[in-house]
Amino acid sequence: MQQVAMIGLGAMGTGMARNLAKAGYLTKVWNRTSSKAQALASELNIQAAITIDQLTTQADVILICVSADNDVLEVINALLPSIKPNTIVIDCSTVSSATAKIAAQQLASKHAHLLDAPVSGGVEGAKNGTLAMMVGGEQDKLNQVMPILASMCARIIYMGSTGSGQGTKAVNQIMAAGINQAVTEALAFAQAEGLPLEKVIDVISGGAAGNWFLSHRGLSMTQGHYQPGFKLALHHKDLKICQTMAEKNTADLPLTQQTINDYQRLMHAGFGDEDISALYRLKSKQLS
Repeated sequence: MQQVAMIGLGAMGTGMARNLAKAGYLTKVWNRTSSKAQALASELNIQAAITIDQLTTQADVILICVSADNDVLEVINALLPSIKPNTIVIDCSTVSSATAKIAAQQLASKHAHLLDAPVSGGVEGAKNGTLAMMVGGEQDKLNQVMPILASMCARIIYMGSTGSGQGTKAVNQIMAAGINQAVTEALAFAQAEGLPLEKVIDVISGGAAGNWFLSHRGLSMTQGHYQPGFKLALHHKDLKICQTMAEKNTADLPLTQQTINDYQRLMHAGFGDEDISALYRLKSKQLS
């Protein structure tokens, strides 16, 4: 069986690691905060690598789940000295297509391979093994690791060459911004109308305007609960990446710009670590 290692044990990475271990694939983990890696390794009865070098010498497949473009490139640079030829690196972070291409080129210099494979589904999807994954890179490499990825994903779609996974994730993040704007604005309107919000959410969730965000975040946001989920500050970071990509492909993203501005107000007020549904604070005039 292929030896699988995981780098990055945040809210998403931890859930993914648990499902990989449950399926019998995961053998090692590494995290910048070593105590977190040690605790999870003990729970899963696997090894926590002290250094990235210790992780790369035996791993056939390495998954990465970190926060930002620079983090990904730092990890890739740390892998290069000791990575084995034909190792498949699967980057599940949300970064730019350009970063994915740079990482792939660096790994190719060591005869290793990159799949840019961002995911959607939030903390719940990571925990329950129901993530959707969009993959760029060599399709035959994806085929080699498909059983591994299936242990943590309900849907795995090959999108094309390197960078196309991240391009597809950018589409997802732009759409999530629009849905967040629509749902929070509509529920703030319902509140202002004095409607019974629980019933509003129930009936609309079953109709043409129903969506995952309304069903899973509608009730909590109208009750003032904003536990992530998906942190607002991280979505803000992702939307800034989308903006940079749009500047190169000349796409117009006015709703994305509005959402970035709204998120900046919320972050300035100290709500960056809350779920993106905290946008309801603005729409319902909880924040002036």
